[in-house]
Amino acid sequence: MAKNSVLKVDDISVSYGPVKALRHISLEVNQGEIVALIGANGAGKSTLLETVLGIHHVDSGTIRFMGEDITRTPTDRIVASGICLIPEGRGILSLMTVLENLQLGAYHLEADINQYLGRVSHHFPVLGERSKQMAGTLSGGEQQMLSIGRGLMSAPKLMMMDEPSLGLSPVLVAELFKIIVDLNKEGYTILLSEQNARKALACAHRGYVFEIGSIVLSGTAQELASDPRVHQAYLGG
Repeated sequence: MAKNSVLKVDDISVSYGPVKALRHISLEVNQGEIVALIGANGAGKSTLLETVLGIHHVDSGTIRFMGEDITRTPTDRIVASGICLIPEGRGILSLMTVLENLQLGAYHLEADINQYLGRVSHHFPVLGERSKQMAGTLSGGEQQMLSIGRGLMSAPKLMMMDEPSLGLSPVLVAELFKIIVDLNKEGYTILLSEQNARKALACAHRGYVFEIGSIVLSGTAQELASDPRVHQAYLGG
């Protein structure tokens, strides 16, 4: 596995008014990795992803992407530099067609986007078949595919996924994680925030455990999966 750093978060803290949402968070994502963020709802995982994307102001610390300091870079420039976020709840535009949603993912690209549409159709044939269908009429699983497809349209160097399995049936969850692994094998670097710790650690290379805005454990996915504390808190025993 390549060890070139794609994302390096160094000692960042973030506040919501008087509330500390993140406390001295440091982590790294290397090229070609799947890195999992696990922890309970409200532990700070989503806040971290949104902070990387420039949505939240950083009180202290630095964020570097591909070696460049992006700590206070506007969100649109961060997206254009190669980071995409597949948000919790999918975030699709239900009154637009599947194709229009996908085209929005590539709004900042100057290149011909047909090659990217082809890649999305390769991974998600149903989206190609339903390109003219209103996005809001898709099933929950299809909407999640559309959300990931829209992220792929941005030609990302780093894909951040926030709770992608939320609300999906067990069969669709299994299919989703297979897609995540397949994307990684194609070369996509992925930072995955996921409450389903068992599935996340099964597909990840490394992981970080969040509790109340802090990282309390980190290690390889295998190390975390075999840690008694992780087992008891997140793996059902």
